[in-house]
Amino acid sequence: MHNSRRKFIIQSALAASALSFDKNSYAKALAQPVAPLTGDAKKEALSVSVFSKHLHWLSWSDMAVVVKEMGFDGIDLTVRPEGHVLPEKVEKDLPKAVAAIRKQGLEVHMITTAITKAAEPYTIPILKTAGELGIKNYRLGWFSYNKNLSTPDNISNFKKQLQELGELNKTYKIHGDYQNHAGSYFGAAVLDLWMALKELDAEWIGNQYDIRHATVEGSHSWPIGFGLLQPYIKTINLKDFQWAKKDGKWVEENVPLGNGMVDLNKYFKLVDESKFRGPVCLHYEYELGGAENGARTLTIPKEKVLEAMKRDLNTFKGLYKTYINI
Repeated sequence: MHNSRRKFIIQSALAASALSFDKNSYAKALAQPVAPLTGDAKKEALSVSVFSKHLHWLSWSDMAVVVKEMGFDGIDLTVRPEGHVLPEKVEKDLPKAVAAIRKQGLEVHMITTAITKAAEPYTIPILKTAGELGIKNYRLGWFSYNKNLSTPDNISNFKKQLQELGELNKTYKIHGDYQNHAGSYFGAAVLDLWMALKELDAEWIGNQYDIRHATVEGSHSWPIGFGLLQPYIKTINLKDFQWAKKDGKWVEENVPLGNGMVDLNKYFKLVDESKFRGPVCLHYEYELGGAENGARTLTIPKEKVLEAMKRDLNTFKGLYKTYINI
């Protein structure tokens, strides 16, 4: 697409909510690009997507143009309630959304769903449609512990859920990734997730590894969990945090990538040594005028959101290039 045409589309997308387009601000958002990789380095590089939750304020087509301009390789598309594609409309809308994204030379390496069981109403329509479109990975919804059961019994039940989904995934040629999420969710401790996965077929069911949440739960022990889950890690997402004291209590405070507690240097070294070459997705959970929560209407200029996205992408590329094994 010609640069002037692309700029016009971006301006139109940003102005759609009646917020003016600031050329200087947008120029800042796209400033200091990281030099593209070439040759063997390019072959070894990881594909980097942006989580579409943070771009719910854009249509599929406008989102694709903006994401391409920022330098991402793809989009992790929300296919769940209040997402870019609604589960009840997946058979009709997912092909359209994917076509709009691919038109810009981007790829949908993964989608994010709310799927937790094989027998749920929209599980098969989502997996079948995504598989037919050549999408290779989807993120599951989170499992909650039943407080009336023991931890071993819960894990046994979760293992059955994952096994049934794995069998369904094999049918539709798509891999299911369960994200380790800090808190009281199954998988927060990581070891419980490994116990449920360890005898299952890693080709069809596994983990979307989240270093931010792993660091929250085990600031020093997370490499052990990473090592356990390594055969099952098929996608990863990136974000950062720090501890902050608010109202007398210590809480997690999300911050831009590279500004928090996550030891990215150590993590990228382990990722490279593991030979992981799956999709990577950047998340933006720190305050961005509502974009961090998937808002459709923002309270800050949209150029500020793009600045943040471009900045974290450059942080990732700058750090990870050091560890590309060539």
